[in-house]
Amino acid sequence: MNVLNLLPALSRLSVHIIPGIRNISACTDPLYFRVSSVLLGEPLKKKKRLDPAIIRAREERRRRKLEKQIRRLQKLSKQLKPISELEVPSKLIEEKEQRLRKLPSISEEEMESKILLQKEWNRYKSQQHLANIQAIDSIFYSQQKALDELRAESEDLYQEAVQPDLGLLPHTVKGPLKTPPIENYNSPDGEYTNTTRKFDGEE
Repeated sequence: MNVLNLLPALSRLSVHIIPGIRNISACTDPLYFRVSSVLLGEPLKKKKRLDPAIIRAREERRRRKLEKQIRRLQKLSKQLKPISELEVPSKLIEEKEQRLRKLPSISEEEMESKILLQKEWNRYKSQQHLANIQAIDSIFYSQQKALDELRAESEDLYQEAVQPDLGLLPHTVKGPLKTPPIENYNSPDGEYTNTTRKFDGEE
């Protein structure tokens, strides 16, 4: 085909530029010729060969950074998480002087009497604890002695004696209630809002 014959047809073409797409359209024909945008590609660059000393320095710097982060996390792990319910309101801290009770001074005789009373109480509780331990040891010793005597008499009776009593479990107890139960009452599931605070390091 001669190029001169195409000149009248090309003269009727109009170019419409749309962002991202260049359209060459004919006025009388709905057919569009779309041309993709220029990508401006370039050949891949060759990898530069780095000095081993530079690579070692980068690895050392990365290792020191990780060690610093680990030390910071370990330091934070020793801190207890604050519990909002146990925090003292600032108003009470400001009123500490007003709320503080001034106790009367105690004489030396009364202080010595309190110390002696505390020592006597500690001695009494120690003796009580020791007596309880001795009573429990005596019960276990008597039980083991009885089982040994039973085993000497009959192995079958011994095996029956050491079997657990399944009648004791499950154990249910029904006691008095503060208010009488409501018949045919369907307890609602209820709704709640999770207000758990999140701290650093938690998922």
